[in-house]
Amino acid sequence: MSLTVVGTMAFDDIETPFGKSDKIVGGSASYIAWAASNFVQPVNQVSVIGGDFPQSELDALTKRGVALDGVQVKKDEKSFYWAGKYHLDMNSRDTLVTELNVLADFEPVIPASYQGSEFLILGNLSPQVQMSVINQLSPRPKLIVMDTMNFWMDIALEDLLKTIKLVDVLVVNDSEARQLTGEFSLVKAAKKILTMGPRYLVIKKGEHGALLFHENHVFFAPALPLEDVFDPTGAGDTFAGGFIGHLAKTKDISFENMKTAIIVGSAMASFCVEKFGAARLREISKEDISARLEQFVELVNFDIDLV
Repeated sequence: MSLTVVGTMAFDDIETPFGKSDKIVGGSASYIAWAASNFVQPVNQVSVIGGDFPQSELDALTKRGVALDGVQVKKDEKSFYWAGKYHLDMNSRDTLVTELNVLADFEPVIPASYQGSEFLILGNLSPQVQMSVINQLSPRPKLIVMDTMNFWMDIALEDLLKTIKLVDVLVVNDSEARQLTGEFSLVKAAKKILTMGPRYLVIKKGEHGALLFHENHVFFAPALPLEDVFDPTGAGDTFAGGFIGHLAKTKDISFENMKTAIIVGSAMASFCVEKFGAARLREISKEDISARLEQFVELVNFDIDLV
């Protein structure tokens, strides 16, 4: 049930209307690994960190069943750093600081121990780096999931389109789907994206849930209405980790099972926003996850007599 995760392991400094985190560990690969490791182990991590990254964080991931053979450590350099401030609606934010540091010239190397991974998830990185990982894995994984963002659409669209052609599932948010296609209607946008290469498309809509598209089929998963949303940072990556974790656990990549994976991803994301960083993900149990999934079932389950 091997799963390989590619993404950032970084420092975040987050301010929301509810508080300030100061410098904490974040990054797409960190959130994906914390979420996915609830369902499948080992999680094969591919990333790059500086000498300032805490050993205690690496130890915690190792204890959780995350393999770090593919994590490059550049002892004399600094880890990627991002600082941001969220607005009151928690859907929009301002980036205050971005320091690429070790990420500026990151060239991932896939260890021999990761070869044969059946599932690959490409966290938000440059499309050239994402393509490099796909080309290094032999045989090709059973399922490749890719996340991307508007930044790469702005500065590397040609490379992005080449990489999108190589993946099975593309994960974007609603504004990114619109930018990529020039279509306002998400249904029209989805149809266009599905002609670009992926067989499945997931469009995240933040607090309004997520949409799954495949051929002429559409599935909608709600987000759990939460009393307190403390920090949305990493929620999308946590969603992706739950999604790919369930698929890797079940080894079933049918549309029906992807529906379940979307719900699992939404459940994991609902934990993530309850505390700063990955703090909440580190403390949840299997029982917590089962109880949260039950809440989702109750949210969407209803009986109706058709007229």
